[in-house]
Amino acid sequence: MSDGSISQDEIDALLAGVDMGGMGNAPVSSAKTFTESQKTALNSFFQNIKPSLKSNYDSMTGGNVSVDGPEISVKTRDGLLRNLPEMVTATVIDFTGGLSGDHLFIMQPELAQKIVSMVNNEPGVELDDMALSVLSETVSQHVSVEETEMEKNGISGAANNPAETVHVPKAMVRFPQQDFAVFQYSISIDGSSYPLWEVMQYQSALDLAKAFGAADSAGDKGQSAMAGMQEAPMGMGMNSGDPSAGMNMGGMNMGGLNMAGMNMGGFGGNQAGMMGGMSSGNIMPGMNPNVQPVQFPNIQNAALTQEQGNIGLIMDVYMEMTVELGRTKKAIKEILGMGEGTIIELDKLAGEPVDILVNHKPIAKGEVVVIDENFGVRVTEILSPSERVSDV
Repeated sequence: MSDGSISQDEIDALLAGVDMGGMGNAPVSSAKTFTESQKTALNSFFQNIKPSLKSNYDSMTGGNVSVDGPEISVKTRDGLLRNLPEMVTATVIDFTGGLSGDHLFIMQPELAQKIVSMVNNEPGVELDDMALSVLSETVSQHVSVEETEMEKNGISGAANNPAETVHVPKAMVRFPQQDFAVFQYSISIDGSSYPLWEVMQYQSALDLAKAFGAADSAGDKGQSAMAGMQEAPMGMGMNSGDPSAGMNMGGMNMGGLNMAGMNMGGFGGNQAGMMGGMSSGNIMPGMNPNVQPVQFPNIQNAALTQEQGNIGLIMDVYMEMTVELGRTKKAIKEILGMGEGTIIELDKLAGEPVDILVNHKPIAKGEVVVIDENFGVRVTEILSPSERVSDV
């Protein structure tokens, strides 16, 4: 960026949050993890659904499909991106009932083409809209098996949004915010193995593990211990019935010294108790302390700000916007023969929307309008990410 401009690769890296020579410093390793109890519970869930998954895949493809794994882990966005090929097929199928939150499946184009070829009984298929709809149905069947097992184990009302599949560069996949759970299957078809990644929010995976018998995590136990400490009386070890008892702070007697006669800012020589109103002979043993649960701040907004921080780096970068009426190809001799009055026929029909490009990449379509004495374009359609990639 020595000339003040920014390249397309740098823009893609900023939007993706991927490190490019020091431009990004997001951590790759996750601070979160699963306990052994949670891993055991999740493995139990997946082992229960494997027979049904195999039956569904065999039925849809008409072949012999085996499903192994999965490997269970917690990853950051960058950590998973480093394991994915440049182009992927991603199916978003978010949970809406039982569990909630982001949920998607990612596969290599080779696996996607293999599944579609077997379902359609057509070799060498392209990943077009028809193929993507086949993959959406395949993933929907996979999730249906999962939700049936969830219902059997107390996760009632399990449901999901309709599956939507795209074939895009990996940086354009919508991952959950913050760290997320990754379940990596191995799908074997005709002797070839392919990875299949299932991604869901970390909390959704914890809820799933709990439904299948996982014990509380270490973090939950730590919070319970803190709550127990709050519920303890704040007598600091002072025995109200024993004037000679010193201030025992958490079991530590101050060197055996009798501090009954020591005036400490309100602790009078007549063994006056703490808080000015609790004498040594009357600590009000029936009084229950007012204990309130710990209120932790909501870190969701802070995480969101950090997640979106990269886009702020390029907000003031100027980009070239072009409206394209149409295109045509001409031989050099035809171009050299052009003169005033020459009519050039374009590949667009009259009244057809014009293309709107940013840095020579199509992003939208529109119609030409006249504003006072100037031409303008009214945007009529924003292209989907898959359309933007396919038109490049």
